[in-house]
Amino acid sequence: MSSSNRTKLLLDIGTFLAFLVAMDPRFSGIAIHEWLTIALAATIIVHLLLNWGWIVNVTKRLFVKSTNGARVNYVLNWLLFVDGILLMLSGIMISEAVVPTLGLTLPTNFTWLGLHEVSANLSLLIMGLHIALHWNWIVTTARRVFLGGRPVKPIALGLENEA
Repeated sequence: MSSSNRTKLLLDIGTFLAFLVAMDPRFSGIAIHEWLTIALAATIIVHLLLNWGWIVNVTKRLFVKSTNGARVNYVLNWLLFVDGILLMLSGIMISEAVVPTLGLTLPTNFTWLGLHEVSANLSLLIMGLHIALHWNWIVTTARRVFLGGRPVKPIALGLENEA
């Protein structure tokens, strides 16, 4: 197990958990929601830097000798990136905690609120697809990190003899 994969997995798990908390500001409160998303922006930048080699390699061979799965993954990643920028930009524009803490005042504009809500809902969909496309890597790497590569035994439900 490379330390790079371990770092990527732990960063991705932490980022995903923070993403889930940030997705419901009623749960965490507006201030935590806003500051947590600022921290998420930093972890996403680290995620992109850790995966930069993949980004460069896939970009180089996207239209030459790439599989359809790699192309779909590439497009999905760009959609997630663009949606994340829209989500964070609109969040800053409607900020009730971060921007005022910085001593700034922005005009109220409900267009930003609408864009924030649409991009937040879209991010849930795209993130779900992103995780689904990377599920094998997640499971394999998690087994190596947390179980030393041992296979996971199925949970006995007591229904095996009822067929």
